Amino acid sequence: MSTIASILSPALRRRRQITVLLLMAAGCVSYIDRAALSVSNTAVMADMHMSYTQMGLLLSVFAWAYLAGQIPTGLLADRFDSRFLLGAGLVLWSCAQMGFGLMHGIAGLFVARIGLGLGETPLFLSGTRALVRWYQPRERGRPLGLFNGSAALGPALAPPLLLAIMALWGWRGMSVAIGAASLVLAFVWIRFYRDPADLTLSAAMRKALPRPDAPVPASIVQSLRADLGYLLRQRSSWVLTAGYAGVIYLTWLYATWMPAWLQTSRHLTIGQAGMLSALPQFCGFAGSVLGGVVVDRLAARGVGLLNACRAPLVLAMLVAAVATTLTTLHTPLAVMVAFMAIALFAGGLAISCGWMLGTVIAAEHRVATLQAIQNTGGSLGGALAPAITGLLADRFGSFTPSLLTASAIGLGAVAIYQIGLRPEDVAAHASLPNGQPPSRLPGATGCNKE
Repeated sequence: MSTIASILSPALRRRRQITVLLLMAAGCVSYIDRAALSVSNTAVMADMHMSYTQMGLLLSVFAWAYLAGQIPTGLLADRFDSRFLLGAGLVLWSCAQMGFGLMHGIAGLFVARIGLGLGETPLFLSGTRALVRWYQPRERGRPLGLFNGSAALGPALAPPLLLAIMALWGWRGMSVAIGAASLVLAFVWIRFYRDPADLTLSAAMRKALPRPDAPVPASIVQSLRADLGYLLRQRSSWVLTAGYAGVIYLTWLYATWMPAWLQTSRHLTIGQAGMLSALPQFCGFAGSVLGGVVVDRLAARGVGLLNACRAPLVLAMLVAAVATTLTTLHTPLAVMVAFMAIALFAGGLAISCGWMLGTVIAAEHRVATLQAIQNTGGSLGGALAPAITGLLADRFGSFTPSLLTASAIGLGAVAIYQIGLRPEDVAAHASLPNGQPPSRLPGATGCNKE
């Protein structure tokens, strides 16, 4: 990585770094926006006279909208500049978040959450595409880990920030305020980001940056056939989709219901539960960042790219499933929070490694499309987790059945990744720090060719 970075000018190195920081900021803001309802759900339920089941559906409708937008947005992300696609998404989700605070009927709340889900769809697809354009395969682990880490950092920052705003302006004012902050970020991103192809660079610097490995199809019909159709015929695409559904199901249960779970099971106030839930989320952020580092380190030691991503993912999901089961025991509050922290640390690591798998298996010009397919599974897990948790909480009067269900789904994801992926699933373009193609290293044979 140091050799590649040394070829780039200081201005380009700063541009790459600022791009990562802006994507992290966008990820944090998006998850703060998502977490706003999780932090305020008891207040919203009381104000709008909603049941746990209704709140579970409201929490999950975001994920259903997010799911519906994945494939179309993935195709667009592989064809269009991240500057404007991600910028448009930021504007849409900002308006939806502000609109949520202005709604006075339950139907309006659902419409706003749908808008939020559609608006956030381009974030990780277009953002990953931007990092793929700026970083070579052998140096992507850390920036992708930091980017994915924002998915846990946002919920960790959310409780103290959102509770402070709620204390001043209530849950409605809070929604409007964070929506306005998202809108500011949209204009910063559009103003700053540029694709490498749009910059004037020397021949040496262009060589140091990734080059497209294939021309982008000229039409949507060609793209559907050449990219989406091709990927849907690959077994590995379905393995990633099913496995990621399990990863997101387990972690999204915490993201959507942890404050309410602490309130009801330990009789805490909304403020106490919100603040206490921040610690496990910070651990999730640490796990996400570590995931990228682990992948880079394993690859640097000669481990095949597939195994460098899969091995830590499988181990992490096993730990997350066991820790989630342990949270159901009658232990002191501090021990319960420690189990939550372990589960989210491991879950964050699994999310980063799972997301990296998409960049290993897909050719560069199909990365966003494969990530969209994979994230469709993740969105399904994210949609089912809050809805099933709310239904089971109403049915049994406890969160224990929901937690045991999430643990079982997490173990299912372990089996899917371990059994379903094979060495030949690695894309032919992938390379390792020493520059060797994956076909010369253990755990990767470098096919996936048409």
